[in-house]
Amino acid sequence: MEILMTVSKFASFCTMGANASALEKEIGSEQFPVNEHYFGLVNFGNTCYCNSVLQALYFCRPFREKILAYRSQPRRKENLLTCLADLFHSIANQKRKVGVIPPKKFITRLRKENELFDNYMQQDAHEFLNYLLNTIADLLQEERKQEKTNGRLANGTLDSQNNNSNATPAPTWVHEIFQGTLTNETRCLTCETISSKDEDFLDLSVDVEQNTSITHCLRGFSNTETLCSEYKYYCEECRSKQEAHKRMRVKKLPMILALHLKRFKYMEQLQRYTKLSYRVVFPLELRLFNTSGDATNPERLYDLVAVVVHCGSGPKRGHYIAIVKSHDFWLLFDDDIVEKIDAQAIEEFYGLTSEISKNSDSSTTAVRYRSYNRAAPHRPRHDGSARLLRLHLDWGEGERLTASRRGAQ
Repeated sequence: MEILMTVSKFASFCTMGANASALEKEIGSEQFPVNEHYFGLVNFGNTCYCNSVLQALYFCRPFREKILAYRSQPRRKENLLTCLADLFHSIANQKRKVGVIPPKKFITRLRKENELFDNYMQQDAHEFLNYLLNTIADLLQEERKQEKTNGRLANGTLDSQNNNSNATPAPTWVHEIFQGTLTNETRCLTCETISSKDEDFLDLSVDVEQNTSITHCLRGFSNTETLCSEYKYYCEECRSKQEAHKRMRVKKLPMILALHLKRFKYMEQLQRYTKLSYRVVFPLELRLFNTSGDATNPERLYDLVAVVVHCGSGPKRGHYIAIVKSHDFWLLFDDDIVEKIDAQAIEEFYGLTSEISKNSDSSTTAVRYRSYNRAAPHRPRHDGSARLLRLHLDWGEGERLTASRRGAQ
């Protein structure tokens, strides 16, 4: 078994070498971005969910820059963040422009820290993304707290007032990049009083419908709901339960907008989750219209920069890949395989127009967009054939692609 695994891995590296050479030739030395590296990641047993998310995050430039800056600071005790920083540093400082890297240290640490990922089963990429971002934020806040404590100890000023453990932690750069704010507005239909409650988010989960678009799904996200009958709203002004209108709106737009398309739905009659393979078109540029009246930067425009696609018919089977926008072209990352693709090929991952051939489905489950200021003078110009700019996407599902790329192994 070990010998067969070793031979298999050796063959994989040989294949990747040929693939890397072809990729470098296809991009061309003159067009190859300066100081950019395109490296596939070795799969350590159904870790494609992890590899695809890491690729999407690596090509999220604000996130990559923060991770690399963290790596340059004094060494800390090993944790998930230090392992991620080491991985990104290894990719960014390779002598070769293309190739493959085994993220073994990161995977080992991930499995050690969370038993959910401590197996060789397929996991949910969206769940992993949330865990990773929240873990990084927690580690940064804990380090900041420890640094302040050490500073007060050195100055002899540590006391109960200065060491308030109940204080709300200051936002980290994870929040600066990904965090937005929703406001839940409820309007009493009797006195017209509007109450609101804010809620922060790192990504938005939206319901999907057949033959629609992400813009349509986002509008549905803010549809007005009527609270009546046994669901009446208790109005503080009326001091009694009243009928009311409730809706969710975006109050603060994030720098990087992560959208999760809810393609997995629990079916009571089947007693299991099934995939909604609906065709959902996503634009290369996106503007959110469901913002609140006091929203910050309500005119912010987003460009798509990366996609994570899960190929398959269910949450516990299939394969994840990543599609990213790097400079003027798109790349597909399928574990250790990296290929340049045409922008038009992205349409293949919208989903299916019918329920036919579900096992061959490759459709979006999550998307990430990067914002820019439309009036900014530094925004690069682009013609109709290259109107993709900086786009970010995360998705999920499809086996046709897996079979065609991996062949008979």
